[in-house]
Amino acid sequence: MRQTLRRSCTACAKYKHSCDLGTPRCSRCIKRRVECHYANTPLTAPYVPALRVRRPHSLTPVEGPPSIDASFAALDPFDSYPVTRLPRKHVQRLIYNFLHKIAFQYYPLDLNAASNPFLVSWWPLALGDPALFHVSLQTACLDEELLAQKGFLTSEMLMADSVALLRHKVDNAVLAVQDGTMNSVITLAAIEFGKGNLAASQMHIGGVKRLVALRNGMHAVSQTSPLTARMVSWVSMIVTGVPQFDTQDDAGIGDGIPTLSDWQIDATSLQYNVPSLDNLDIADDVRDVFTRLTYIFWNASTTAMSNTRLHDLTCFVAHRLLRSEHGSSVGEPSQISECLRVAMVLYIFMLQGPTYFSHAVMQNMLVCQLLDRLEGAMGGAPRQLWSLEVWLLGVGMAASLGTDNRHRFLERARRTASVLGFGGTGDALAVMRSILWLERLHGEGIFRQSWDEALLESI
Repeated sequence: MRQTLRRSCTACAKYKHSCDLGTPRCSRCIKRRVECHYANTPLTAPYVPALRVRRPHSLTPVEGPPSIDASFAALDPFDSYPVTRLPRKHVQRLIYNFLHKIAFQYYPLDLNAASNPFLVSWWPLALGDPALFHVSLQTACLDEELLAQKGFLTSEMLMADSVALLRHKVDNAVLAVQDGTMNSVITLAAIEFGKGNLAASQMHIGGVKRLVALRNGMHAVSQTSPLTARMVSWVSMIVTGVPQFDTQDDAGIGDGIPTLSDWQIDATSLQYNVPSLDNLDIADDVRDVFTRLTYIFWNASTTAMSNTRLHDLTCFVAHRLLRSEHGSSVGEPSQISECLRVAMVLYIFMLQGPTYFSHAVMQNMLVCQLLDRLEGAMGGAPRQLWSLEVWLLGVGMAASLGTDNRHRFLERARRTASVLGFGGTGDALAVMRSILWLERLHGEGIFRQSWDEALLESI
């Protein structure tokens, strides 16, 4: 009788199961705790071998949201990971760090392990994508090395391997446009930006923009992976300082960043729900955003807005306002219009708070723009503009916290409060609420702190 050429192990062949050819034992035999015998030695394993990933209970748990271990146990279907140059124990430690710490640092918008997209969307992709897997390990490795302060030898090795694997993917027309490829490129852009390697970061941004174009725009990307669309649009804007993608129009038409459902309203029907800007020289695009935000914020007072929803709104509004600023072919807008444009972006930045990639650098840049334009916009301003000035100053003070520009906002706020006869912080906050305001648990505290400081020192 001719010798069998079967590659699967005896147990899998007996029960007609697919065998992953893992050595010395396949994953199915490991799971069932039975002996694993091969009639023939398996051929070389594929690039993504079936190596068991056991949770390293001996490691000291990292700090994270409560009940992560209990909830993660229900969504841990990952039995294998791609090959790396690191020892297996080192890889397992980095995996543990990514799943229990980095995932929640990168996406603090959702601290639920059962729904955090870095666990339920990103990580499954990484287990089948060697480039994204290396990039993910690199983020966890950088975290370890920053804490240890002993250099970045391992993360630099992972960076080199990540880039090599990505080059292989982008040379393939099919692999280049995968969500995992875009996730890898935009993460490398963020890493290089954080290291101060601006040229390398800009190169990655240019690359991911070409990939988005090949996918027929950001709207198409969002259909397969909302997380990828969020990361690419947000990080590319933060790294470059200006939006890199268009938005869909108000009706949701176009290939840009998707229009939110509550954005698609008839602005003319909201005339009695928003403070009037009729007597001010405000650009049409700024006026439209102001009107729609007022309605959305008013609606959120009865239906709470989730953190992810607020981030989507923040990203969309920033792109709509700042993209139109750079692409406008109309005459020079008024200073008051540009103050309102910048201040609205700053306002939603602060309401959103920290997310997977800090907007601190861009926020400081916008603070400087607001301060410069405020002088020209409000010099000798008529009394009817003073309420808007209170709102602008409140935003400026809060956004400039911890910067050298804060004292200039504080000084102007003291003068304005004195002219208006404010008796305390409550008066200032009441004026801000009458202009543009979203009720958030931390929202009032951001502005109360600034007005307390300004008015206390004016007494």
